[in-house]
Amino acid sequence: MKNSEFSKIRASGVGYLINSIQTLFVGLLRIWTIPIVLMLSVASGFTTYYGLSHFITPWIALIITVAIQSIIVICSLEIAGMHWQANRFRYFSVLCSLLVALTASVSFSYFKFYEISQQDNLHINRLNLIRTDIKSYVDRVLIIKGDVLKQQRTDMEKATLDVQQAYFGTHAQIAEGYKKQVGEGPFWKHYNQIYQEKKQQQVKFEQDFSELDKDIQKLQSSINELDVASNIEIAYSTMLENFQNVQLKINLLSGNIGQSLPEAPLLMTYKQFTAEVQPSAAMWSDFSLFAFICAAMVEFFTVLLSYRLEFTAPGPLTAEEEELVFECLRQFTEFRINKNNELEMTIEKTEIERARRYSDWSRMFAVGLLLSRGFLRKIDDKTVEFAPNLYPLIAEKMSDKINKLKAESTIARQADADE
Repeated sequence: MKNSEFSKIRASGVGYLINSIQTLFVGLLRIWTIPIVLMLSVASGFTTYYGLSHFITPWIALIITVAIQSIIVICSLEIAGMHWQANRFRYFSVLCSLLVALTASVSFSYFKFYEISQQDNLHINRLNLIRTDIKSYVDRVLIIKGDVLKQQRTDMEKATLDVQQAYFGTHAQIAEGYKKQVGEGPFWKHYNQIYQEKKQQQVKFEQDFSELDKDIQKLQSSINELDVASNIEIAYSTMLENFQNVQLKINLLSGNIGQSLPEAPLLMTYKQFTAEVQPSAAMWSDFSLFAFICAAMVEFFTVLLSYRLEFTAPGPLTAEEEELVFECLRQFTEFRINKNNELEMTIEKTEIERARRYSDWSRMFAVGLLLSRGFLRKIDDKTVEFAPNLYPLIAEKMSDKINKLKAESTIARQADADE
């Protein structure tokens, strides 16, 4: 730092030092904001291009994406640089352009974030669909299994009763002359043969249904494995194999019991089970608030930082610019405190200045300089207000003028005293 700067700090006090540090900090933030805005635009552009490329040709999607992101940044910068009362038509046209670009960007970015956010849900939904189809199929088979076993027990109880009655000669089918004869006669042999056949049939059904239960248990275990398996392809192949075994056992039982069993569901293939989300308009029907917020959040930060990039002052004024600005602003006469608690001044000519044909080019140049550098804010086409970072500069210049007047007054009094 030069000696003049040290002298200025000592003369102006801590306020000038704080203002210099603050101005430097704002400038560094402005510089750092530029790469952040660019990176956000690239990130938003990627998601927008991803969604847009599923509907139109990729190279056209790329051109439209670049145009959308450019419009968002440019319109954000323009809105920060103007006041809606100054030129309402221009303000609303820029605002409408920004809203259209944001709508297009968020809409197509939504597809990418939807795919990311719904990937796990999609896997769970597909897995639940398989579980539901298989459970419905197995439940219907188990109901028939219960009915068959119940009928088998009924038939077995009847066959047992027939054998007992035939042995003791009390069966209703025995002729009157042969009743009450205890022993293993021809009637007993006949009903005993039926009993043995029923017993073998029951044992076979119980064995077959026991094997079916084991296969169903394996199938359910393999379905649960799909949710935690590291190799989904092998786990899904095992599940399909177990399902085919269950289906084969059920088909064999269908022939043995003499009745048709429920038709097996058609499960999805491994490729269908692991297929990624394909962006489509149908995603809006299954709206995901989280995906929409993520898509809108990127655009919000892009607009906010672009707005702040233009709204903040780009850097400090030079000493010559400070002197020029102070002298030109002193030429304005109409000041007031507005509703924002900021100093507001009228920049148009007064009636007297118009009558005298006063040339206000120099002071209007100073206003334009301060507006472009962020030290003034335009209220409308007639008035502007001071930005917070302009007050310390004016205070410094006023302090210099007051100190200079005090020094001249002191010298004058000393000269009078010497006389």
